[in-house]
Amino acid sequence: MEGSNEVEVSTTRAAGIKDVAAAAGVSLGTVSNVLNRPDRVSPNTRSRVEAAIAELGFVRNESARQLRAGRSRVLAYVMLDGRNPFFTDVAAGMEEVAAKEELSLFLCNSANLAERESAYLSQLQQQRVHGVLITPVDPDSPALDELTRRGTPVVLVDRKRQGDNYCSVAVDDVRGGEIAVRHLIEQGHERIAFVGGRLRLGQVRDRREGALRALREAGFGPDHLTDLSTSQQTVEDGSNAGQRLAGLPSAIRPTAAFCTNDLVALGLLRSCATLRMRVPEDLAIVGYDDIEFAAAATVPLTSVRQPRHRLGRTAGELLIQETSDPEHVHQQVTYLPELVVRASTVRAP
Repeated sequence: MEGSNEVEVSTTRAAGIKDVAAAAGVSLGTVSNVLNRPDRVSPNTRSRVEAAIAELGFVRNESARQLRAGRSRVLAYVMLDGRNPFFTDVAAGMEEVAAKEELSLFLCNSANLAERESAYLSQLQQQRVHGVLITPVDPDSPALDELTRRGTPVVLVDRKRQGDNYCSVAVDDVRGGEIAVRHLIEQGHERIAFVGGRLRLGQVRDRREGALRALREAGFGPDHLTDLSTSQQTVEDGSNAGQRLAGLPSAIRPTAAFCTNDLVALGLLRSCATLRMRVPEDLAIVGYDDIEFAAAATVPLTSVRQPRHRLGRTAGELLIQETSDPEHVHQQVTYLPELVVRASTVRAP
């Protein structure tokens, strides 16, 4: 009808900004201002546009807007192992920062596979993400250098890299291994198993180095540490390691175990129950990370606590700083772990 602002929108497509403008009887620029700079529009006009948006069910095309801006409003976290609650707890800290900045957080799981990680990084570059947080398989991967060379900010999480070309947030894992094994020595243990993970992983190497340091300080040699390496760091790997440990001759069998993460420790604890080994009387166990399940285990697990949420928050804040401040200076933040003692290492009085 002539002079009417009524607009018929085809049911086969979503309403667009032109439809909103026609329905409200305003220009495209006015609709854009309502969406992006509402303070520039009079209250009456803004109400008319908002009513048209509601009536038409208009949803702005955020992808197109971000494409025009050259960068999306999405942060990405490429985690090392989505099965490990440690990484999802870290991601929760990142999400707090992202929400505060009105950004979204996209999670990727490399599953500790370099080729999968590389594929994710390529996809994220194509999506023009705002920035990438990553716990890399290899902190020295050239793929990270390529990402930053193309203009995508990157922050390393739970990893360190030589030099100062990247921001990083990590925990002193040498210190973590040291306090774990020192605690076991203080409980009277002299033969200790080091359980979980390949030494090609920096954290595993550092935690083992700390364990050896504690033994040296107590006057013991490296032969007092029995390596029970696993292909991954899962509950199943820990359970299998328990079978191997139980098969060692009693004269050399360790009386305590330091595990490279809590999942391995929980698997070892499960194996002890199957084999009727008492914890901590027959085998004392220390885990690493202090995930929620550690305290809830059948025998509450002593664990080296990492500040998981704080790691994520700090990493997110560093990434926001890097994306918004041209004068940003890269920071390498290292937190100290702490030992949380529970029943898996201390006999009840």
